Amino acid sequence: MEFLDVVRRRKTTNGPFLPDPVSEEHQRLLMEVAGRAPSQLNSQPWRFVIIEDKAMIGEIAAISGESMTEAMGNGTFFERYKPYFRFSQEEMERRRNGMLFDKLPAPLRPFTGQVFTKRGQKLMNALRVPQTLGEENRKLVAGSPLLLGVMLDRGENRPGELSSFYSLFSMGAAMENVWLTTVELGMGIQFVSFPMEVPGNWARIERLLNVPDDLELMAVYRLGYLPPAERRPAIDWTSHQRKLPSQYVFRGTCDTPQAGWDEPLQP
Repeated sequence: MEFLDVVRRRKTTNGPFLPDPVSEEHQRLLMEVAGRAPSQLNSQPWRFVIIEDKAMIGEIAAISGESMTEAMGNGTFFERYKPYFRFSQEEMERRRNGMLFDKLPAPLRPFTGQVFTKRGQKLMNALRVPQTLGEENRKLVAGSPLLLGVMLDRGENRPGELSSFYSLFSMGAAMENVWLTTVELGMGIQFVSFPMEVPGNWARIERLLNVPDDLELMAVYRLGYLPPAERRPAIDWTSHQRKLPSQYVFRGTCDTPQAGWDEPLQP
């Protein structure tokens, strides 16, 4: 079951990529697998823009870094996403979702429990943590050899109509194809999300990319090759970052959790 190995190795790349440009062959392959995703009535509502120009990547990186600094500094990021942060391995093992928030900057580690309080926010701002994290984010995006903008045809993606759901569903399928293919190519991928967190900053990226009125920019991803040692990470069969099948699968009706599937399949 080689496909199972690919799915289990799929992950978000939070660190830097190699500086090597992504080959045109691999770019074409990624776009072909995206284009072969299913879509309602074969509408194929997705459009993609490939960004390799270093100056353009640098401008988008600057917007991303500024956005992270602002969202972290004014508290909106923590307020919006606090349900998803876990502060201990025990909590992660119990809830099996969210993110383990175990990499706070050293000066803040004694105050982990106060991150979501007004005092914690003031302390972070006094220590210029938002600026530090924003600059790290800028460097991470700027160091990416390739960015991929994902757009939807507004003629298909009409809010309030079923076509909008179908379009989003199709876009998700297309990007999952891309994501799984990066595993086989020795590449990594990460969603550049912070410009969405600050009003007006997503529109700045749309203007940079000259997104036409009939298309809507839905996402930007950064891609690149991973160092060889990171391309085939060991599979952690006991990972506590994913829910067990008995926690999200039902049998027959939603009254009966699926039993007997919590032990992972062997490849």
